[in-house]
Amino acid sequence: MGRLVLCTVALLMLSALSLVSSRYQARQLFVAMEREQAQSREYEVEWRGLQVERAALTSNARIDRVAGELQMVPATPERTLYLTESQIGYVADTEGDAQ
Repeated sequence: MGRLVLCTVALLMLSALSLVSSRYQARQLFVAMEREQAQSREYEVEWRGLQVERAALTSNARIDRVAGELQMVPATPERTLYLTESQIGYVADTEGDAQ
């Protein structure tokens, strides 16, 4: 009878230690999950800010203003240089000779 009680007590202690260990691991995982979710929310806020910034930088009005500051002009047929096949072949030959 004494052995049965001793075995039961030992199994009960092992079970209690296992429970405490699993609860501790569960808590550690929960804390890590909360930390990662907070980081995810920070990344989401930063992403939204970057999208707003991109929209501001790519607006047509800003592009026109910057192009004007850089004194850029639209391409017109008078300013366009058209190459013939013989000129293209000559350019390709000279590039090959340079190497």
